[in-house]
Amino acid sequence: MLETLALMGQGFINALVPVNLLAMAAGTTIGIVIGCLPGLSAAMGVALLLPMTFTMEASTGLIMLGAIYCGAIFGGSISAILIHTPGTPASAATAIEGYQMTLQGKAGKALGTACISSFFGGLLSCISLYFFAPLLAQLAMKFGSPEYFWLSIFGLTIIAGVSSKSMVKGLISGALGLLLSTIGMDPMEGVKRFMFGQSSLYEGINTTCALIGLFSMSQALILAEQKITQRARATKFSDKMMLNKKEFKQIAPTVGRSWIIGNLIGILPGAGASIACFLGYNTARQFSKEKEKFGHGSIEGVAGSEAANNAVTGGSLIPMLTLGIPGESVTAVLMGGLIIQGLTPGPDLFVGETAKMTYTFFAGFVLIQFFMLGIGLLGCRGFAQISRLSDAILIPAVSVLCVVGSYAIHKNFVDVVIMMIFGVLGYLCRKFDLNTAAIVLALILGPIGEKGLRRSLALSGGNPAILFSTPVCWVLIALCVFGILSPILMNRMEKKAVEQAGGDIPGETGDDPVRTPD
Repeated sequence: MLETLALMGQGFINALVPVNLLAMAAGTTIGIVIGCLPGLSAAMGVALLLPMTFTMEASTGLIMLGAIYCGAIFGGSISAILIHTPGTPASAATAIEGYQMTLQGKAGKALGTACISSFFGGLLSCISLYFFAPLLAQLAMKFGSPEYFWLSIFGLTIIAGVSSKSMVKGLISGALGLLLSTIGMDPMEGVKRFMFGQSSLYEGINTTCALIGLFSMSQALILAEQKITQRARATKFSDKMMLNKKEFKQIAPTVGRSWIIGNLIGILPGAGASIACFLGYNTARQFSKEKEKFGHGSIEGVAGSEAANNAVTGGSLIPMLTLGIPGESVTAVLMGGLIIQGLTPGPDLFVGETAKMTYTFFAGFVLIQFFMLGIGLLGCRGFAQISRLSDAILIPAVSVLCVVGSYAIHKNFVDVVIMMIFGVLGYLCRKFDLNTAAIVLALILGPIGEKGLRRSLALSGGNPAILFSTPVCWVLIALCVFGILSPILMNRMEKKAVEQAGGDIPGETGDDPVRTPD
């Protein structure tokens, strides 16, 4: 206990150094800009800027990526409120009440509510990050090869199922990722597999190139396919953004409930912020004393949605850091960032010298919420105009960053080719409604599962009974069954939440929010 408290204190001291504070400010600003641009996503932004962190200290790089993550989730509410077009799917429910407030001349109040609720939702989620992550890491220390095999299977089943409208398509996505994970040298025998004479594939497909292609270049291709649009003009607002005492008191219970909802959804791998925002919104309406205001501009509705989707951020980091199972697509990209820094997600992050880096990231994640609050309140008027940026500017800008970022990894043109291949693959996956997050997860978890299986069989002389030899194995098997069946529950929850929220929501069209032309 004393050792943990010492690490927490040291983490805050390390997080407060100037370079980390600069990373927080820059990352949060970039994230908000990405979030308020309809058509872009938090995962795309983190993947696109991942190469920027290569030369940074591990903790500084992770802090910057975490800041982009949090900033983008909040940034989606700006366009949702001002032009009725969610910047990210996580702000779809915010558009319901937020735009109604804009029509009433209360755009500033709506943005202030979104910013303050996002701050408290994200800040409170850090409590569970500090409390649950070390406990889960201690449990993970008892894992052997059989347990790691079942853990990888659990991660694949739950994200492939929950994150896709079709369980079959989700599992196909996971299988495709597993197939791609076999490229490179055999981890046990050193035999070349599917390398096509390319020595650059010795260690397998570069995860960063795959991430940039699947999340960023594919988005540029999707935007290029559509008509170049000038988005709806953002409404100018002059009312005050800061809430008064009565309004703070009104939204406080809603923020508390949405924090719990968002945290639980975040910890559950595969669920994501888009589900949390609707559940937070519906819960706010159910418990509200002014239900008649919902659908006509309720600050409780804005607060419920925004507190829930930002509470997901801290919760989703827990399974990623402790078990190596990303909670959603953004944390899958963050996991790639850890691997690039030479760090293995799991219990090793919480022991020895690595623990100092982990707790510095935790402290930085707390401070990021304060940067998001300050930058959000001070810069909303400027960010509102960014949401008007045309696709004619976005498409070439994103494409150039994809090429430069992938080339900068090893200064090798083969990496650019790999990125482009995965960009086309990501584009096709979106067209056929496959799940790009499941492909990335399988690409990362595939080698872990393969090593766990083959080492287990080597230890037992080929007897598969070793895979069922411990209570932890049976618990993980039960979780795998839950992972396969959970899409049924999640789909029902999401459909019910959308129906209760008022039917079709502008921008809630999967990964690609609708853009409103002039």
